[in-house]
Amino acid sequence: MITREANSDDAFTIERHGDITVITATPALERLAFGLEEQAAELILKPLQRQENPLILFDLSQVDYFGSMFLALLIRCWKLALSHGGSMALSGVSQRTRELLRVTSLDIVWPIYDSKSEAMEAFELD
Repeated sequence: MITREANSDDAFTIERHGDITVITATPALERLAFGLEEQAAELILKPLQRQENPLILFDLSQVDYFGSMFLALLIRCWKLALSHGGSMALSGVSQRTRELLRVTSLDIVWPIYDSKSEAMEAFELD
């Protein structure tokens, strides 16, 4: 079986929905080539650095798992959001990923929603 490594451009889509930046992780995230974490971080963090009160939603509904590299990226995004007066949430988290977040106690740091629409609604209510 041949598996293709993904580059950071394949691993995410980034969309703006009003004030909310939605970062959707694609299945390619699970195959992200080792060493591309900094490229992925720049791709995601650079546009967010210019925002005041960034509202960041990571839609993880297309991925079943991820490793420490992506976890570190989530933490960097969260710290950026906090430092600019914003917030971050997750949606579509698989059971496997939920367990990882529970073990690292990050499930109590970030709000986790079942769907992207539920998370966006919660952001709009805050």
